[in-house]
Amino acid sequence: MSPARPIFAADVPLNTRTSLGAHTFTLDEILVFARAYDPQPFHLDADAARRSHFGAIVASGWHTAAMWMRYSVAFHQRRAAEAQARGEVALVRGPGIGFRNLRWLKPVYAGDTVTFYSELRERRPSKGRPGWAVITVYNSALNQHGDMVMDFEISALQQVPD
Repeated sequence: MSPARPIFAADVPLNTRTSLGAHTFTLDEILVFARAYDPQPFHLDADAARRSHFGAIVASGWHTAAMWMRYSVAFHQRRAAEAQARGEVALVRGPGIGFRNLRWLKPVYAGDTVTFYSELRERRPSKGRPGWAVITVYNSALNQHGDMVMDFEISALQQVPD
């Protein structure tokens, strides 16, 4: 019997967009996040938000980014579990090593459903860590109308099986 084939970044075609999942932002969660992490008036106070250029309470951009991370981690955990269930070696992802060009392009309002996407753009062997690759991933978030609300690029380490 041959060993299980590892699943790792080299098996993923470059420039293929993958949906990580979708999340509907509620007013309650927007307020909870804002109170804890981004207590600006347009995230917390309906009157102040109405007077702002947003016109209503909006989610913090950091809240949107945190939800991307939640869906990204869950996606990769599911993928690893599926590989293990097939008897394959699970994808081993390392830590993120930086991000670039984070943009919050449109506000996220209570009731908006945002779908998060990732697209592997580049992979190269790590110069300083044998057995690891550096991957570059473009990430985006679109609301229910198809409008991009956020995008950014992240670099991370990816273990390359022997």
